[in-house]
Amino acid sequence: MFYFLIAVHVIVCLLLIVIILLQQGKSADLAAAFGGQGSQTAFGPRSAANLLTKTTTWLAIIFVITSMTLTVMYQHRTTHSTSVLSGSSQSAPAKK
Repeated sequence: MFYFLIAVHVIVCLLLIVIILLQQGKSADLAAAFGGQGSQTAFGPRSAANLLTKTTTWLAIIFVITSMTLTVMYQHRTTHSTSVLSGSSQSAPAKK
């Protein structure tokens, strides 16, 4: 289960990078400065932006959930193993 979540997490990270890089800024083209409609989009000016925004939102939610789940699973995995301090021996304080 741990490795499956790592694979999902990596795929979501890569998809987030691609989706964010596909998005344009608010006034990315010259036509937007003069009030023109976005002629570069295949779905029209608003529907492509809405699709990319919704996809980014859902991928970000999945990213946060997998990040927290992996953190909790890793903590449970390392808690049952030996501690860092288990091998140390306690010494008496130095004499003055």
